Amino acid sequence: MPFVATGCPGEIAAALNRETPESLFPSAFRPHGAMAGVWLYFSGFEQAHTFAQDDPTTEGSLWHAIVHRMEPDAGNSGYWYRMAGPHLTHEALVEEALGIVLQYPASGFQPGRPWDPFEFVHFCERARRKPASSAAQAALEIQRAEWQLLFDYCARIRD
Repeated sequence: MPFVATGCPGEIAAALNRETPESLFPSAFRPHGAMAGVWLYFSGFEQAHTFAQDDPTTEGSLWHAIVHRMEPDAGNSGYWYRMAGPHLTHEALVEEALGIVLQYPASGFQPGRPWDPFEFVHFCERARRKPASSAAQAALEIQRAEWQLLFDYCARIRD
């Protein structure tokens, strides 16, 4: 996943447009959140934004925050992170991020407990300005871990 969503390839967009959250994720805990995640994974910014915006859950707010971070619109991203608040995936994200920054000690990012999404937004803003840096690589890998954790949470079978 890039820092900035660039647009979903046509054949993938065509396939996804034939689906609904309920058809693609019939037993998921948060099918609309999972659909926002799929669109975002394939750089479908507008579609991911629509699904996130139409999802009134905490997970919808988190996807909304991630979409705006990738726009990039740090202020709007921060707004949606504030709306979401802490999430059950954040503890695992701290662990993932700690492991990633060990591989990139020059990245300058030190995740703390609890997870601070606002600091991560600022880190991504700085890293985006140096695309070949260890900071950029660490930010991309942490972003990927964040996506995976939230997607798995949304797509899991509902109780």
